[in-house]
Amino acid sequence: MRKPHGSGPGAITPDGCAVELYARLPAGREPEIIHAAAGDGASILELGCGVGRVTHPLIALGHEVTAVDESPEMLERVRCAQTVLSPIEDLDLGGLRFDAVVLPSHLINEPSGNRVAAWLATCRRHVTSDGCVIIESYRSDWYDTVTEGESERDGIIFRMRDVSRPSPGLVRGTVEYQAGDLVWRQTFGARRLDDALLGELLGGAGLALDRYLTEDQAWIRAVPAA
Repeated sequence: MRKPHGSGPGAITPDGCAVELYARLPAGREPEIIHAAAGDGASILELGCGVGRVTHPLIALGHEVTAVDESPEMLERVRCAQTVLSPIEDLDLGGLRFDAVVLPSHLINEPSGNRVAAWLATCRRHVTSDGCVIIESYRSDWYDTVTEGESERDGIIFRMRDVSRPSPGLVRGTVEYQAGDLVWRQTFGARRLDDALLGELLGGAGLALDRYLTEDQAWIRAVPAA
């Protein structure tokens, strides 16, 4: 399976993310969605936290956050949270459990089912018996509508390049980001997540779908299976 990669100024993480780029991106609505799903004051384990783009607003909303990333350059930007340097699949915090575990950044759409299974197993291993796992996925219509093009948001130009569909339910492409004279590129692969596949993935990790958190089904709340 082809791995994602990235290029551009500054540090690039093992999965192709540019640290300087992510430091410029706003949090958007993610913190509010996670806060509402987790509940007031919930302890949160944030997997793949990056530079703290979502971590910092969650702390401001009253959560104690443990932030995990495999990039030391990303973790250097995180403030006021316990940080852990580790790949998600290798994370083991002993008996420590959290009210909510967050798997963001469309990681569940990774084409490799084995990697997704390992990530979800980490989620299950670290959530309390009455807690929840909060998952970000591509919205339900994204696979049918994504195409090459350009848009601008918050002063950053986004260009989608080289979009292909090598097999049913699989999209590959390159995203180019431009901020002023700085340009970063990152390749990606994403697998469509339908209800049947979601149920299979969650069930394999000892989790069950609780509900979708947004109308476009881009955010998912799962709970430990009975």
